Amino acid sequence: MRDAYPREELMMSGHLACQGCGGASAMRHVLKAMGPDTIVVQPACCWTIISGQFPYSALKVPILHTAFETSGAALAGVRAALDMKGDTTTQVMAFAGDGGTFDIGLQSLSGAAERNEDVMYFCYDNEAYMNTGVQRSGATPDKAWTTTTPASAPKTGPKKNMIQILAGHKIPYAATANVAFPEDLIAKVRKARDIRGTKFIHILSPCPPGWKISSEQSIEIARLATYTKVFPIYEVFRGEEYHINIEPRDLPVFEYLKLQGRFRHLSQEDVDEIQKRVDYEWRILLAKTMQERFD
Repeated sequence: MRDAYPREELMMSGHLACQGCGGASAMRHVLKAMGPDTIVVQPACCWTIISGQFPYSALKVPILHTAFETSGAALAGVRAALDMKGDTTTQVMAFAGDGGTFDIGLQSLSGAAERNEDVMYFCYDNEAYMNTGVQRSGATPDKAWTTTTPASAPKTGPKKNMIQILAGHKIPYAATANVAFPEDLIAKVRKARDIRGTKFIHILSPCPPGWKISSEQSIEIARLATYTKVFPIYEVFRGEEYHINIEPRDLPVFEYLKLQGRFRHLSQEDVDEIQKRVDYEWRILLAKTMQERFD
């Protein structure tokens, strides 16, 4: 049996991530599960900087830097080139932020998913365009502060549901994950590696500067996101079969919100509204998993 947490490190010290960066933790865990025979496709994002200045890199695997909007197309191209060479063992993965996934890169990701390209796509989600100064993205939560949605006029409207968008493409595998639960993340990466076709894993990855938290709080807050049902951990097979992987706890969303400066401006009415939305979305997810639970 393989170790639940592999020992080999494919991400080295000397990277340029902020202290407490969830995206750095996400990359470390993902590469441990993917293994050394992997090519990483990276669009414009924090990780364009984190990996280091050319010709240096903090990763022990090849990296292809690509344009913000082209991760899906670049993934497909690398996979096609490897197949033409007869290389069916090297894994190809994208590692993109929420801006390059939810927004700017959605069209090329959708194209790859519609064609069911045999690739892995990871979105490390820090819920804003953090690399360019904390601007709101399609992943920014309702009522959150960013530099383009200040406290006087915070984000309006819910976060885009990327898992449902990808599930709508009927790809073989889509899942959420969280840097606070590395064993679950690694197990999902390993599972996805053995599935042919497009695989998508959405990883919650706190950003201390953007979320206005101290660096040592990253994992605690990420864990609370799942325990309060703000960010459920589940997987979807073929767009139809849903499974919840980590059960939440009976905690109010305020326990998650109160630790983050980006929500400091919220009124009690705002918190109540967020709680109602979280409870509503959880009921929808439960309804989708109920058949599997009874089975």
